[in-house]
Amino acid sequence: MTVYLTAEAISKSYSEKTLLENVSLTVNEGDRIGLIGVNGTGKSTLLKILAGLETPDSGSVTRMTGLRTAYLPQNPEFTQGLSVLRQTMLHAASGDSAEYECRALLTRLGLRDLDQDVSQLSGGQKKRAALAAALAGHARLLILDEPTNHIDMDTVLWLEDFLAKFNGAVVMITHDRYFLERISNRIVELQNGSLYQYPANYSKYLELKAQREEMQAASERKRQALLKKELAWIQRGARARGTKAQFRINRFEELSSQPVQEQEETLTLSALSSRLGKKVIEAEAIGKSYDGRSLFHDFSYLLARRDRLGVIGPNGCGKSTLLRVLAGRLAPDEGKVVCGETVRIGFFSQEGQELNPSQRVIDFIRDTAERIETPEGTVSASQMLERFLFPAALQYTTIGRLSGGERRRLQLLNVLMQAPNVLFLDEPTNDLDVETLAILEDYLDAFPGAVIAVSHDRYFMDRVAAHTFAFEEDGTLRQYLGGYSDYLAARPDPTADRAETPRPKQERRRTAQKLKFTFREQREFETIDDEVAELEEKCAALLREMEQAASDYGRLQELSREKEEADRALEEKTERWIYLHDLEEKIRAQEEG
Repeated sequence: MTVYLTAEAISKSYSEKTLLENVSLTVNEGDRIGLIGVNGTGKSTLLKILAGLETPDSGSVTRMTGLRTAYLPQNPEFTQGLSVLRQTMLHAASGDSAEYECRALLTRLGLRDLDQDVSQLSGGQKKRAALAAALAGHARLLILDEPTNHIDMDTVLWLEDFLAKFNGAVVMITHDRYFLERISNRIVELQNGSLYQYPANYSKYLELKAQREEMQAASERKRQALLKKELAWIQRGARARGTKAQFRINRFEELSSQPVQEQEETLTLSALSSRLGKKVIEAEAIGKSYDGRSLFHDFSYLLARRDRLGVIGPNGCGKSTLLRVLAGRLAPDEGKVVCGETVRIGFFSQEGQELNPSQRVIDFIRDTAERIETPEGTVSASQMLERFLFPAALQYTTIGRLSGGERRRLQLLNVLMQAPNVLFLDEPTNDLDVETLAILEDYLDAFPGAVIAVSHDRYFMDRVAAHTFAFEEDGTLRQYLGGYSDYLAARPDPTADRAETPRPKQERRRTAQKLKFTFREQREFETIDDEVAELEEKCAALLREMEQAASDYGRLQELSREKEEADRALEEKTERWIYLHDLEEKIRAQEEG
């Protein structure tokens, strides 16, 4: 196995905040590493260190000689004067086909005007241009910070396919859980300055993490029980001052000095909303155009109190414009939008509101509400910030010192503090971490009002949307029941119109062939029963070992990998067993007939 990069004992702090503390990571050929963790914990900083753009306070990063690396930043910045194409070609591999490849990548990522000055692009367009530049370099190691942000769902599927066929290594930060599930073969979680590594995709990671946290909790419970027992003995007073008494005193001191296994902080939200009457929002034959181009037209819908609507479509089709028209922030060119008297709209925008970088976090929230009423009672602004993973020390820091993801989380809290009863969410998943998204989805499950969301996150749309509206090329909106996966299964096949007329089948005379085992199949048939039995016993033995190793996390990880391989081998062998026995029955029936 070729080792591309090794980071050893890396530590990094900013001011008084420790982001990385003595962490190590090895990247091998074929690795697809998904880096996850709560926003603000240092994920982007770690990627910059791996890419050689930042220097750690201590530790070292060693790269394979001649390793070609491409880095996609979370917020790319370009200099003026270069066209989109020329900027991309600066990073491309040399060769006669370089310009063709760059043009193809840029077009596939939704950039059409390749002669435009790159500095004039929007934030989302810059991200797509930077992604094209990273992929055009024929790098062996791709370091990608939020590669799925600002690209539509079809393009995300294309990127999945591209990375699945990529024969180098990938280290990426992404909130897209379907992307993590289908691409990653290792999950690395950054938590409280430490790295926890799981040889798994996203769903298997959740299983292994639950096992680790349960083991930690059990270990802490056992330590606390011993500590109480020793404390009671010491408080009664040692009857003798012998070696045994001194041993118990030493053990108490050792138990007391062990660090407490901290429970992972979790973000919790209560469903805050105002009373909502029967009439919510009604759109009557609305339409909107820009520069003579119709974005949408003749759209009508009567929003119900508990509606959960998802809006999808390619970049630039008018999704955000539709939300702004429905929310009353933009007038339609045709038709009208009627809003109920009790409607209180909360609008979480794609761009996010302008924040004063010199304002303290708690003052920003207090400007919206000093305290709010929740199902659990009255909660202060400071307590709500605590629930949103802003501890007391962070509440009194300035907004300018927050990470991009922390600012998005703060903006989300600010919207919910207004106690809306209709929520408009325009790309809420951009720059939010996986944990925050999961809790937001749970919040929306309990939210008693209506929700309309635009998102490129397929998992989010599957979790939230009960109805999906998809933009079509002619500016119409077609409604589908369910979320993104339901839409994908029900939408018309875009290649159906181009399908060739099927040719009439020509009858061919077939001669019956006598069934028989090949020499290899005959030998395999004679031994496969024993092989299946051995694999079944191996799986059972590994399961018993896993139960015995519950307190040894390192050994448990190793056994989990072995169990997964054994299960896969058993599944393949069982399928082969079914085929061979089925063939044997057909051969016997043929001989008897």
